[in-house]
Amino acid sequence: MPRDKDLIRDRIWTFLEEHNIARFPRPVFHRIPNFLGAEEAGRKVAAMKEFEDAETIKVNPDSAQRQVRFEALSRGKLLLMPTPRLRNGFILLDDTVPKARLRVASTIHGAFMLGKKVPLDKLPTIDLAVVGSVAVAPDGGRIGKGEGYGEIEYGILRELGSVSESTPIVTTVHDSQIIDFVPLEDHDIAVDYIVTPTRMLVVNRKRPRPGGIIWSKVTPGMIERMPILRELSERRATSQNSVQV
Repeated sequence: MPRDKDLIRDRIWTFLEEHNIARFPRPVFHRIPNFLGAEEAGRKVAAMKEFEDAETIKVNPDSAQRQVRFEALSRGKLLLMPTPRLRNGFILLDDTVPKARLRVASTIHGAFMLGKKVPLDKLPTIDLAVVGSVAVAPDGGRIGKGEGYGEIEYGILRELGSVSESTPIVTTVHDSQIIDFVPLEDHDIAVDYIVTPTRMLVVNRKRPRPGGIIWSKVTPGMIERMPILRELSERRATSQNSVQV
C-alpha cells in the first residue's frame, strides 16, 4: 500500500508541475503543494460555519494554507500551528499579534517571531483543524507528502485530549488533487471537508480516526527528531510504570 501512495503522489506532483498549477516553493515534489487559487480556497474555509464558530483553530504550516492562518488571525481566533517536522512542537498565536503584522504572523518565520511555543500541558482544545494534502478522495481519504507528520500531529493532540473523534478536519487543495480513491492505513486521518478554489465537498465520513499515537509504528529515529514526541513517550512510560507499581 505505501507503494500505491507513492505512485499517487508522483502523479499529482507531476501534473501540478507540468501544468504550472504549483507555485513557490518549487519543484513541488515532496511538498504539500502550494497551488494556484490557495487564497480563494482559504477564504472559502473562513466562510464556513465551523470556522466562524471556532475559538481555536489548528492549521498546518505549509504555504498552501497560509491564507487560512491569516483568516484565523484576522478574525481574532487562537491559532495553533505545528512547527515544520514538529522540531519545535506547537506555536500559539493570539490577539497579542499586532494588526499590522497579521500577514507576517501567518508565515512560518513570522509565527516563530510573534507566537509562543506551547508546552504539552498547555495545548488548547481545538475546535477546527486544517490540514494540507497531496491528494484527497471524496470519501475523505487523504495522502500527505509521505513523512507522517500530519498523522503524528493529530495523534499527539488526540492523546492529550485537544482533539476528539468529532473535531472537524478540513483540507484545502486544487481541484486536480481530488482523485477517486485513496488507499488508507490504520494511522491515516480522513477529513470531513474538502475545499478547493471552486467548490466545497462535504464528506460523509465513515472511517474512525486513530485514538492517538500508534506507538508500535514510532521508531527511535522519530523520537530523536521530534522532542515533543520524546516528551510524550516519556510521560507515557512514567504513567505505565506508576500503574504497575
